Amino acid sequence: MLTISLVGFALVGPAAAAEPTYWQDVRPILRKHCTVCHSERNVRELEVSGGLVIDTFEAVLKNKKKPLLAPGKSGDSLLIQIIITTKAEDRMPLGGKPLPDDAVAVLKRWIDTGAKEGTRPENDPTIVVTKPPRTRKLPVVLTTITTPPSGAFGPGTPAALQLSLPVGPLAPITAVVFSPDGKRLATGAYGRVTIWDMESLKPIKMLTNVLGTVDDIRFSPDGQRLAVSGGQPSAKGDLRLYNVADWKLLAVLGGHEDVVNSVAFSADGKRLASASFDKTVRVWDVTTYKQELVFTDHSDFVYAVAFAPNGTWIASASKDRSVKVFDLTTGKSRLTFSGMEQDVTAVAISPDGQTVVSSGGEPALFYWNPKTGMKVRTQSGHSVGVNELCFSRDGKIIASAGGDGTLRTWDAATGKAVALDASGFARVRLRSQPRWKGRGVRQLRRPRPPLGRGTAAGCSSRCCRYRRRKPRPTGWR
Repeated sequence: MLTISLVGFALVGPAAAAEPTYWQDVRPILRKHCTVCHSERNVRELEVSGGLVIDTFEAVLKNKKKPLLAPGKSGDSLLIQIIITTKAEDRMPLGGKPLPDDAVAVLKRWIDTGAKEGTRPENDPTIVVTKPPRTRKLPVVLTTITTPPSGAFGPGTPAALQLSLPVGPLAPITAVVFSPDGKRLATGAYGRVTIWDMESLKPIKMLTNVLGTVDDIRFSPDGQRLAVSGGQPSAKGDLRLYNVADWKLLAVLGGHEDVVNSVAFSADGKRLASASFDKTVRVWDVTTYKQELVFTDHSDFVYAVAFAPNGTWIASASKDRSVKVFDLTTGKSRLTFSGMEQDVTAVAISPDGQTVVSSGGEPALFYWNPKTGMKVRTQSGHSVGVNELCFSRDGKIIASAGGDGTLRTWDAATGKAVALDASGFARVRLRSQPRWKGRGVRQLRRPRPPLGRGTAAGCSSRCCRYRRRKPRPTGWR
């Protein structure tokens, strides 16, 4: 028996000590911790990638800026130096936790043994695409300076030729928000934020220095800042502040370890709250860009956060099927609203701070008293889950966006459906999509005075739709 055991050990030993390779050992580490920022896609966005690309074996070996590897000498390799440095401001991943010791050990051993490529997997998704994804395109018309000769296209004076190009594929619109004056609409999609002029209904600016998905966008109450949140699932959260005057990046608020799904400004614009899939809710000082508070009371993803009008408390909605109220003075949880059977994905607070409304996987809206934590009313209406909620400026109407592809408006006091006069609306498509039916509406926003003439909704059908009305509906400002 002793002999058999020794033989077995001899057979297992070499396999356990096999030299690591790029494809089998190193690439999974880089994809989890690094390539969300340092990829070929982001190479021109220096604020995201720093010009460093490591998403392929060739890029790691032959970095354009500076050699990353000294094969056989991990201690002299820049790749190792930037992940083990004790200076937090220089260490990668920037703003995240240091790489685990076992991951660092694998990278060191890979370099020390010659940085071998290994065998490229046959089922690698970057090599073989078995089913092309469904894509949608938007026709873009460009006017040229070329004028055809008279008579070429019939009688009359010919106009300058126009070139029509189908542009795509288009990513889903995942976030929408009006500027405080209602003159602009910001829409978010994967890797970009587009700013629209609401008079001409044309894009005036595009921000591409964002990381991964854009899950929420908010203008500060004074309209001077734009907060953009998102990130890469299970890799890194992203929260950025932009200066609206020139659209320059003001700060990257690091700390979240997973997607930042929701953000909210306080009424005075001095604080920003963020909710993340890392199960935390954080509060930031918008002036210093420093984290003030972090709440870890939720046991699962936090989908949404809302500020109370007086700025002394916030409410958050979570996958743990609860809504929590946090006191910003004490830094502690004050109340928990529970009893839901599905994830809670949205929360809204009335302008007077007397009512909290939540929704989620169930086709209902739940009304709560934020002082006692008691449920005031349960309201049905949608056929499936409700993804987003929004109060009118006067608090008399609440709008809901559902996974059934509909936007609905309700009397906030009674819960009865409010039939706004549809004849006064002009629906404008800001992204190409032939229909809504069967598609989930992800976000909706109402503009603030003085325009306040409609609502905007973003959905998974790769479109943003703006409903513009004149005159404005009663109570909806």
